[in-house]
Order: sequence, then structure tokens, then C-alpha cells
Amino acid sequence: MHEVMYCAKEDKPLDRSEIVKGYEYEKNKYVVVDPEDLEKIAPPTATVMEILQFVRMQEIDPIFLETSYYVAPEEAVSRPYTLLFEAMKETEYDALAKVTMHGREHIVILRPSEHGIVLHTMYFVDELHKANEVGVRKGAKFDRKEIDLAKKLIETLASPFRPEEYHDEYKQNVEELIEKKRKGQKVTPIRQPKTAPVIDLMQALQQSLAKTGRTSKTKKPARKRATKVA
Repeated sequence: MHEVMYCAKEDKPLDRSEIVKGYEYEKNKYVVVDPEDLEKIAPPTATVMEILQFVRMQEIDPIFLETSYYVAPEEAVSRPYTLLFEAMKETEYDALAKVTMHGREHIVILRPSEHGIVLHTMYFVDELHKANEVGVRKGAKFDRKEIDLAKKLIETLASPFRPEEYHDEYKQNVEELIEKKRKGQKVTPIRQPKTAPVIDLMQALQQSLAKTGRTSKTKKPARKRATKVA
């Protein structure tokens, strides 16, 4: 497949040599930016990664994490790489650094994993759009029975994280769809579960617990016998 750039104003295709980078500073007004201009203003992190500080990973809200990469050293710096890797493992600190990647500067976290250092690019604070955050509704009241049942659901489903147990079911379905169509076979729809609007929180929690195959015991107010929740 050949990608063709097209000029809507002149109604004709464009050659790649006719395309330049630019910045729109006003409506339909642009400043052309050449690659040479970008090289002149490149920060030091364009060629060198700068470690700013060391932090504990639990201090960083996961919402800041963007993309993950494995970091491998060149032969010339393999010894410093290994030294940093071992030191971070022993101190249980991760490195916060600055580096330029893909035409922009990033704040990154360097974290020692089992076999080497993993780099996580991070969002800057102004990229998170704090004004658009959805907060928890304040003033909501729950009785002890509701809280205990919700906690029981969490405790019932709590287990060590095993990422190999999770798979992209939609991707598998698409692959099966393509294979069936390739062979001229009939594609049958997947039965979707019927869900009703959640009106009673207690009922919804009880149904969730029932799906785990376990039961939960909750206490009624004092001087009454314990009852078993299905």
C-alpha cells in the first residue's frame, strides 16, 4: 500500500519533498520549522540521559506512567549500566531521569526488573488535564453491612498478580473470525451476558460474590443472630 499526501486546497497529490513542518500560531497562519532549526534548539537530553533524582516507585501515582521500554546498554557503557542496575536493586530506589525520544523531551522512570532496566515514559502534570478529573461523590453514606460486604468481595478476589493468565480475548475472536471467513465458514455471534441496571448495591455485591463460588457471612445489628448471605 502506498500512502499519498493530498492537498485539499489545490486539489492535487503532494510529493514528500513539498511537505514541511510548521506551527500554526494564528488561524491559517504558520511558521515553517526546518529540521536544522530543531537541531539548534535540541536540549542536552537529545544525546545524554540525565538522572535527576532517585525515588521509591510507590511514591509515584500510576496515572503518570505512559509507555514502557526495555533498556539495553551499548558495549561501551555496559559496566556503568550493570553497576546502576545492581545498586538500584539493593537500595530499592528507582531513577527519575530526563531524555529526548521521538522528537520530544520526556521525564522517565528507570526501574530494575528481573533481567535488566525497564524505562517508563511519564506524562507531565499539565498533560493530565486535572480539570477533567472525575472525583468520588462526596457525602455518600453506607452502613456497616454494605462496607463489610464490599470488603468481602475484595478479599475473596484478592490474589497474586499473574499477567500470563490474562489474554486479549477480542484479538483471539478477530483471528478466529478471519480464519472462518477465509475458509468460507459461517460466523456465529458470541452470546453477550444480559445485565440489568444496578439499583440495589447490596444485591449487586451479593451477585458478584456468588459468581466467585463462595459465600459471605455478615453480621446484623446486636442481639440478632448472624445470617448467611447467598
